[in-house]
Amino acid sequence: MSEYFKKNTKIPLTDKGTAAIQERLGEGGQGVVYRVTVGKRDYALKWYHNGAIASPKRFYKNLADNIAKGAPTAAFLWPLFLTEPKDGSFGYIMDLREKKYKDFSDFLLAKVRFGSISSAITACLNITNGFRDLHRKGFSYQDLNDGNFFIDPQTGDVLICDNDNVAPFGDNLGIAGKARYMAPEVVRNIKKPDTMTDRFSLAVILFRILFLDHPLEGKRVLVPCLTEELELKFYGKDPVFIYDKTDSSNAPVRGVHGNVIKFWQLYPAFIRNMFTRAFTKDAMHGKSPRVSGSEWQIAFTQLRDMLITCPCGGETFFDPAEDSAICIHCGVKIPRPSVLSVQKYKVVLFPGRKLYRCHTDNDSDDYRQICGEVIRNPDKPQIWGLKNLSSAAWTATAQDGTAKTIAKGEVLVIARTKSIDFGNCVATVQ
Repeated sequence: MSEYFKKNTKIPLTDKGTAAIQERLGEGGQGVVYRVTVGKRDYALKWYHNGAIASPKRFYKNLADNIAKGAPTAAFLWPLFLTEPKDGSFGYIMDLREKKYKDFSDFLLAKVRFGSISSAITACLNITNGFRDLHRKGFSYQDLNDGNFFIDPQTGDVLICDNDNVAPFGDNLGIAGKARYMAPEVVRNIKKPDTMTDRFSLAVILFRILFLDHPLEGKRVLVPCLTEELELKFYGKDPVFIYDKTDSSNAPVRGVHGNVIKFWQLYPAFIRNMFTRAFTKDAMHGKSPRVSGSEWQIAFTQLRDMLITCPCGGETFFDPAEDSAICIHCGVKIPRPSVLSVQKYKVVLFPGRKLYRCHTDNDSDDYRQICGEVIRNPDKPQIWGLKNLSSAAWTATAQDGTAKTIAKGEVLVIARTKSIDFGNCVATVQ
């Protein structure tokens, strides 16, 4: 395409419909994004520049196949319609993103900040869940980087974009990825992107959400000029995690890597250990397994279960194994509340804490569907209860051994409760 489409230009779609150009929204290396109208509804059209795709026929067929299969989850801005080829190129239609969603790159540049720790954790959960389901359905993303996400800073809701590079496992469209996010073996050009390389890129994204720095960019990357040779060394041949337990050659530098130095110690040890494991030299070089999407989802669900609100109003973490916690905002000491031990999780029972289906159903890993909530007694706020918000009745066993049915909408007193039978799993209160 030698020039931009004009307003009201009709672009034929393969389903016999048409997309009417309304305005140009943006442009990248591969193509241009327009707002278009299909029928009576507005969408986004990504139109590729001539020559931007190495194997256009193969790329076009992969897009058609992905449209037929449908999105792995609602988080993906998945291709919906494919255009007929026009002027030597083509494009695809996807949903528009709402204005509340901000570019992830703006978070890294401090142009946008998460509204809370909770929203950052939720973003990690949503991204992890999206890629876990993508992999479960036989796809690999292949080009995972900071330009692939739009995030609502208040809620942590995520939209995953640029899904045109997604391909079935074992297939590769010739896309290597973006520097600083590619797995070492891809940087070294000894392997094409696949599900395993996606796992590395995902770990980089998650690290950057929580710590706002790069896991491989410490003191040794502070060079006057990052040449191709040095880039190959730092990200491909000899990558070193900035908190590697056996190699301090790439440790973060005060005054330069202030974000990670500040935030690293704020998160519980098990999260730090997850990232340390993800970026061991063995994991980066394929000598030990990389952290899977399911493992990350369990970890971030547990992290959310430990987040409480201090009386000062700030969010802080409470380790269920400890007798108290120190608020990361005001420094006040918070005594240990009751803890619900259920399946894989230790849930700190603090006012506002929600139970999700993954807690109350042994066969589910759904971290979104709310099934219960810790509330205060309106007349005696020092008494905390757990309200049943699920459709199933619970059986609560008191400290004296008596049992009581807790129907939907009813509340059990936490301090009097020894265990809860949710119907498909049993939890203990400690």
